[in-house]
Parts: sequence; C-alpha cells; structure tokens
Amino acid sequence: MSSVARTLWQGVAAMAVAGLLAIAPASAQQTAPAADPAAAPATAPAAPTDPNAVPADPNAAPAEMSTTDANAAAMADANAAGEDTVEVVNPYGLEALWAQGDFVAKGTLIVLVIMSMGSWFILVTRLWDQQVLFKHAKTAAENFWSAANLKEGMAKLEPNSAFRAIVEDGLRSAEHHEGKLTDQIALTDWVTMSLQRSTNDVASSLQKGLAFLAAVASSAPFVGLFGTVWGIYHALVAIGIAGQASIDKVAGPVGEALIMTAIGLAVAVPAVLGYNWLVSRNKVALETVRNFAADVHAVLLSGKQKVAQR
Repeated sequence: MSSVARTLWQGVAAMAVAGLLAIAPASAQQTAPAADPAAAPATAPAAPTDPNAVPADPNAAPAEMSTTDANAAAMADANAAGEDTVEVVNPYGLEALWAQGDFVAKGTLIVLVIMSMGSWFILVTRLWDQQVLFKHAKTAAENFWSAANLKEGMAKLEPNSAFRAIVEDGLRSAEHHEGKLTDQIALTDWVTMSLQRSTNDVASSLQKGLAFLAAVASSAPFVGLFGTVWGIYHALVAIGIAGQASIDKVAGPVGEALIMTAIGLAVAVPAVLGYNWLVSRNKVALETVRNFAADVHAVLLSGKQKVAQR
C-alpha cells in the first residue's frame, strides 16, 4: 500500500507542476497591455524593389565625400565659365563721348583741358616763385642788416633776389641823380619813386597769371554747361530719329552730355581755390618787400643827409 500511495502522490505532484507551467504563459499574455488598433505599424512596408535598379557599389565613397566632390566640380565649372566670359565694353563714357561727339563737343572738351592745364601750370609756378621770395626774405633778414653799409649788405644777397634788385635801384637813384629833367625832382622823391618802381616790379611778377586763374574759375562751369546743352540737344535729336525713348536709349546720351558739366566744375574748383590761396600769399610777400624797401629808403636818405652836413 505504501508503494502504491507513493506512486500516486508522485503522479499528482507531476500533474500539478505541469499545470502551473501551463498557466504561467497564459497569465502573462492576459496581463500585457492591449495594442492600439489605430496606431501606425512600427515599420513601414518595404517599397517594392525596382528590377532595373543598379545594385549598390560596396566600394562607393561616403555621402560627405560625394558632396565635397560635387562642390569642387561646381567651382571648377564656375572658374571655367569666368575665364570664358568676354569683358563687356561700356558704351557710355569719355571714350564714347569723344568717338560720337561732333566738332563742337570735341572743341569744348579741348578748351576745358587747355584751361585745366593752364590753371595748374600757373598755380605751380606762382607757388614756386613765392617760395623763392620767402627764402630770399629770410636771407635778407639774417645777413643784410648786419653789414656795415648798403653795398656790403647787397653783396650778401643772392644774385637773383628781388631784395638785391631793390637795393641796387636805390643806390643807383641816389648816386646818379643828374640830368636836366631829374634835377628838377628832389632827391627824396627820386629815391622814393625808384624804390616804388622796384616794389611794383616784384608785385607784377607775383601776380602773373592770376587773371587767367580768375577767368577760368568764373567761366569753366559755363563752358561745361554749354557742352552739356549741346550734347543733350544732339542726343534728343538722335532719339527722335530712332523713335525709341526707353530709359536705356535716353540715359546713355544724356549721361555723356552731363559729363561736360562735371569736367567744367573739375576745372573751375582748383582755379578758384588756387587763386584765393595765391592772392593771400602775395599779400604777405608784398608786405615783406615794401617793409624792406622802406628801410632801404630810410638808410639812403640818412646817409645822404650825413654827407650833406659834412
């Protein structure tokens, strides 16, 4: 009986273990959350394979390298295109104005060029003359008045100095005051007039060309305006004959004509500034020359008075 009971108990235990093992998976499936029927599938269905597609090359470069090569190729194509680009010549400008202008337009442009060249020549030469005069004035102030007499002081001055010329004229007028007509003039008046003439010569040399500068400053804008009016007239006539009044047809000829006004102003402005500058410097230079002549005049008269007293 004992052996039979033991066998029965073993069979019951085995059946119980088998039932537990069968119940565990079922309970796990019941406790898992139910899937949302509206949710999208985890993975999209694979696209159908193209039978004509080329298989992927296992030795192909990565995507980044392909992009770099594409950029390099694009830059190379751009450089090649730049080398092949033909430079476009501007149909509007001074060259076109000269090529398309008639004799009046060309003559006006030539006049403006001559006026500009003359203005700059006068400006440079007068500035040089003034600078030389200021240098001679400095030499006269340092060396002339330390001499024992006028002749010795004159020897210390430069041969081409205006101050030396004033001293020479003063000495000549004081030493050679003779003649039937000059005898009737007092020595003081004669010396004064001689020094005044020397001073006027210096002033005349400094003022050479200033009238031309003034004329250019006042007339150059109007000369350029004349060229502009003439150019616009011919541009409008040409546009009327062509029958096209679009902006590209009007802007070019009118713009070329306006260049004349710009050139006229470019000629006039340096002339105005240079004239005013030269005039102001001339005033300073002539004041220095007049003061020197007055001092020489006083020395000459004082020396003559001493000789007359003896």
